[in-house]
Amino acid sequence: MTRVSRYVVAMNNPTKLSGISKYRLALGFINSIVYDTKQAMQHNLPITVTSLQSRRKLLGIAFPSLAQRSGVPVPTVKRIFGGQIAQASFANIAAIANALGLSLALGESSADQLCRQQARKKAQQMARLVQGTSALESQAVDEKTYNRLVEKAFREILAGPKRKLWSA
Repeated sequence: MTRVSRYVVAMNNPTKLSGISKYRLALGFINSIVYDTKQAMQHNLPITVTSLQSRRKLLGIAFPSLAQRSGVPVPTVKRIFGGQIAQASFANIAAIANALGLSLALGESSADQLCRQQARKKAQQMARLVQGTSALESQAVDEKTYNRLVEKAFREILAGPKRKLWSA
């Protein structure tokens, strides 16, 4: 009987398990899936250190910015980029790949598209700060002016160095 079928049988027989036992069983089941996935990744991972490195350089994103964007600690990011991808958790690799616009399903978004999305996001943040500060002084700008401000900031961010796209 596989782990999945044991889990299904146990969960469908509520009289034999308490709530805590169900929780432990589910947690063990999830952990085993993560472990099995990690083991499978070590042999046939669609993401390689080389692909992560080239994507990071293409985007111009520094390790601290990548760590913040992915939610993975900086030392772990550096270890993964240093070649220890097989020892890294699936969750960390997936988070880093996602932050770089890569998919574990071999698909990826274009680097230009990801840069444009990040520039738009930063431009909107900047415009909201200006709008909020102006509103405090009872000088809030109208929607048309706000949209022009976003577009101007967007163009300036895209024209600047790529590293600034990813800094906080």
